[in-house]
Amino acid sequence: MSGRGGGRGWYYKQKYGGGASRNRQQQEQQGGQYGNQADEGYRGGSGNRQPEAAAPAGWDGDDDDVPSQAGYQAGSRLLGDAQQLFATLNRLDGKGYKAYRDIQGAWQFSGFQLIVDHCQGDPYAAPSRLRVQMPATVAALPPELWSSKLRRIALGDWLARKLAAEANRASAAAAGQAQGWHGAKGGDVTVDLPGQHVLERTAVLVSTAGDVEARFTVGLPAQGRSIMGPWAGQILTQHLARAVQAALMYPALDGASIWRHITTVEDTEVLRAALPGLGLVGFVGDGAILPRKSGASDLPMPPSAGLVPFSSPASLAVEVALPHRGRVRGMGIKQGITLIAGGGFHGKSTLLQALEAGVYNKVPDDGRELVVMLPDAVKVSAEDGRRVEAVDISNFINNLPGGSSTVAFRSDDASGSTSQAANIQEALELGASVLLMDEDTCATNFMMRDARMAALVAPAKEPITPFSSRIALLRAAGISTVLVMGGSGDYFEHADTVIVMDNYLPSDQTQAAHAIAAQHAATMAAVTEAAPAAAAAAAVGQPVRGGVKVTPRVPQCVYAGGQNDYRGVKTHVRGLHHIQYGDQDIQLSAAEQLVDKSQTRAVADALKWLQAQLQRQQQQQQQQGGKTLLQWLNELDAAIEQQGLDVLAPQLLGNLARPRRFEVAAAINRIRTLQMTQQQQQQQQ
Repeated sequence: MSGRGGGRGWYYKQKYGGGASRNRQQQEQQGGQYGNQADEGYRGGSGNRQPEAAAPAGWDGDDDDVPSQAGYQAGSRLLGDAQQLFATLNRLDGKGYKAYRDIQGAWQFSGFQLIVDHCQGDPYAAPSRLRVQMPATVAALPPELWSSKLRRIALGDWLARKLAAEANRASAAAAGQAQGWHGAKGGDVTVDLPGQHVLERTAVLVSTAGDVEARFTVGLPAQGRSIMGPWAGQILTQHLARAVQAALMYPALDGASIWRHITTVEDTEVLRAALPGLGLVGFVGDGAILPRKSGASDLPMPPSAGLVPFSSPASLAVEVALPHRGRVRGMGIKQGITLIAGGGFHGKSTLLQALEAGVYNKVPDDGRELVVMLPDAVKVSAEDGRRVEAVDISNFINNLPGGSSTVAFRSDDASGSTSQAANIQEALELGASVLLMDEDTCATNFMMRDARMAALVAPAKEPITPFSSRIALLRAAGISTVLVMGGSGDYFEHADTVIVMDNYLPSDQTQAAHAIAAQHAATMAAVTEAAPAAAAAAAVGQPVRGGVKVTPRVPQCVYAGGQNDYRGVKTHVRGLHHIQYGDQDIQLSAAEQLVDKSQTRAVADALKWLQAQLQRQQQQQQQQGGKTLLQWLNELDAAIEQQGLDVLAPQLLGNLARPRRFEVAAAINRIRTLQMTQQQQQQQQ
């Protein structure tokens, strides 16, 4: 029994006893800008009365608009047209629920094909998976909207939002048949609804020829476990057909809104690409709205008396020419070490959180469209209790009690300092060029050590070399750091830029901070010299990035239980930061740059992909060593670039969004069955 007052029965009473569908709730949060929520469609009757059969809205008896099947994925047999689908569903009325599998395959509608990839075997199982394929000649999308990959991603994102809105209308039209806990169930049409970020996703795909494929799920209706054929026929051939025509055919769409969506994304991408040439790692545009509506919402804070738009100090201002907006002005985050200081509640962490999300493009009116970071910027923090496997943390930690190795550190219960050191090293292992940190989520003893503590605890007794003594070494290796620090001035002498937030507005206080650091130079020098053993240890080993040791690791096994293939491990994404992988719980709360649950689903599938690759490698070349984690993730990125996110799973899914390699690796590194070796150890063997 759950704490909510019931078990599974409670859930289904809530689901079918009334209330909005998941899509409708999400759309209301998004503001409903892609479609109306009301629909005056069929509401049905009372009791168990079935709707009368009617001609399908998506079929007009004319085959002139039947699209060519060339270019579409093979394997879906054509079963008939929309009218035949309607007749088939009526024939199945009252049969056992598994008989729905008779409709698996392709059905020709006027202007598009409806493909039923998988029918759920039970009304309480995961909903059925369907697709719509519409040729370019019917979609009629202007070529300038899909002339580049970036534009196709942005266009697909806009179409997914529109289709989700129209799916809400279809679900609302079908909802009249739902009759509470003991009555009919089903009818929900669900499209994976994007949030504030424009990501590469599988909900709606636009091909290089302008063809459109939309993927979604439908809860096929049932009375108990008996098919409700006429109701299903109305959902698929009328409500859904209308939704497809309203969402995917350009003459019915708002062309200006689509173009604004695409150009906003394109401007953001151009701005991000310009950063290295300007000597920057980030940019925050003037007028940006950084605060969010609440801690549970990624929507912008609504206009209010307390809302302060961002404005760059003159000394840090940079202007950039964008292809659609023209010249924009904002604060440049320079390469090197940037310290964000200020009093409590003045906007320090809000600025850093906006920068964390700056690795992704945003929708228009998000407020952060002109907040960008280099795509390999990674937020790191302390993470007490996490699993660490064969990570070289000797840049920061040495001489642990008991003689435990920090060159190939392993722990099932890492401390705050060792976990933060591991998080940094894992980010560098994958090529991160920017580290983002907030003192609120860092281990204090890892970040700093003042002179009084250095005098009390002898250097030989302190295993930790604080980050303040290593940050300059990272900078020399080309690794920038953006650090929120409001409680200590230990980083003043290292910082290239010091930004002080005051009432949500930044000011450049670099000179003042350097002057203060000069007054305390002797004290800081004593602290810096307090750990010579650790400093010497950092010079030993394999310097990969400047003077910073980064030892590549080779994964041997991801999951030791069950078969090592796609079907051998069951996964379930329980939340944005929680994956159930077999019998393992993977907590990703420290992977703060995961922004969409669909990314988390893709991460879970990437784990299975890697395990399958490792099994294949072991079978084919047991004696030839193995690829490093970075090489595997490079291979995965290349496969996604060439074939899309469908490489992650054996079935076609419409609820995946592309994660970065850093978030994929975060899940890999945190699974407690992971087995890794270091590359240099393999070479010695």
